[in-house]
Amino acid sequence: MPGTAPEDRRPDDRRAVFRQYVDAVGLHGMAGAEAAGLQPSEWFALSHLTREGPLTSGELSARTGLTTGATTRLIDRLQRAGYVRRTTDPGDRRKVLVEPVPYALADVDDVVSPARRRIAELLDTYSADELDLLFDYFSRAAPAFHAATDEIREAAGPRRRTTAADRL
Repeated sequence: MPGTAPEDRRPDDRRAVFRQYVDAVGLHGMAGAEAAGLQPSEWFALSHLTREGPLTSGELSARTGLTTGATTRLIDRLQRAGYVRRTTDPGDRRKVLVEPVPYALADVDDVVSPARRRIAELLDTYSADELDLLFDYFSRAAPAFHAATDEIREAAGPRRRTTAADRL
């Protein structure tokens, strides 16, 4: 409820607010991928690469939850689009690393700049203590979402994903 202090909200209201937040973040990710001409899985993989630096195909596969074959095809698409390149691991010349191409990421930065600007403006309205609390939540919530994602994938197993129309 707008104008209601968070501690006065009913649990159902909080759940709705949280779902709206998660949906908005997910929708923003899909819109960003589309605007950059990428599939959501490509956008997600590129996010990992720009945040973590070069990764092997296997490491990228583990981060994205894709099979090794799907990850290879994803890397091929990102390479064709000019977002990544394959390089030899300097520590082990038998390994191939996938790394982001920095100058190609300017387009991606342009795509996400409205969200960065708006979120920065929002964060500027919080006190230092409130920001500490928010970022503590972010640091704890991300691993919780990753663990939940792993649980969902394990429960789904290799079975075919069906649509609502398939179940009718």
